[in-house]
Parts: sequence; C-alpha cells; structure tokens
Amino acid sequence: MLYMIYFLLFGLVLGLAAVACNPSPYFAALGLVMVAGVGCGILLGHGGSFLSLILFLIYLGGMLVVFAYSAALAAEPYPEGWGSWPVLGLMIICILGVLVAGVLVGEGWYVESLGVSDEFNEGTMLRGDVGGVAMMYSSGGFLLILGGWVLLLTLFVVLELTRGMARGALRAV
Repeated sequence: MLYMIYFLLFGLVLGLAAVACNPSPYFAALGLVMVAGVGCGILLGHGGSFLSLILFLIYLGGMLVVFAYSAALAAEPYPEGWGSWPVLGLMIICILGVLVAGVLVGEGWYVESLGVSDEFNEGTMLRGDVGGVAMMYSSGGFLLILGGWVLLLTLFVVLELTRGMARGALRAV
C-alpha cells in the first residue's frame, strides 16, 4: 500500500508540473483532471472513501465547465503539447525543483505518517470522512456558499483577462 501512495504522490507532482508548465488550456485542463484523479486516489489511500468520491464527482463537473469555456474562448490552431521541447524542459525543471525541496525539507518525515486515519478509532460507528463532511455542511455552510461565489467570480475574471483582443472562437467573422 505504501508503494501505491508513493506512486500516486509522484503522479500528483507530475500532473501539477504539467498544469503549471503548459501554455495551452487544452492540455492544462487535461492535467487538472489527472491531478484530481490522483488526489482522490491519495485520499482513498488514507481512508477517505466517501470524501474522495464526492470530491472527484464535483471537481470533474466543475472542470467540464471550465474546459468548455476555455476551449470556446482560446481556440488555438496548433496548441503546444507536453512533448514539445519548451514545455518538456519546464516540466523537468519543476520536477527537479520539487525533488530538491523534498530532500531539503523532508528530513523530519517518516514512513508511518502515510497511514490510514481510521485505524486509530476502533470503537466508532462513523468513519472520519463522513463526520467531517457533515460538520462542513452544518457549521461551514456560509463559507461553502461564499467559496462558490468567489470561484464563479474568479472564473469570469480569468476568462475576461485571457480573452484579449482576438476574442478566441467568439470573434466576429
């Protein structure tokens, strides 16, 4: 199980480097979907099965909307893929930076910290992730609504800033 967590963590770093280093919105959105899947796999490995399922479904629904908007507004005839040399060079630099930072900071970590959180509550009736989701909706409902509005506003601001003068696929013919 530990090797699976290490593999998922490496996939998370690789996907985040693919998102950060790619100028094309098509491949960046695909990298975000990959990062969402790997992140939910990491949550699943730590015992959050319900939370990872809900997060995956909500995140993929949101990414579908963002991908549709970005594909409509940024119609590139020849987008740069992950195999092009500038993008590949930036990805290698990002991954090497993460490895160097991990070596410098990671001396206090130990392998047992990657365990499942529900192993320590043997006498409980509920899992830890279900209780956390219930607490998030009961006590933090206002913050969830506020966060949704902030994300919607951020989507419109980013799309307006990246539209530019060409207006993407919505320009007048």
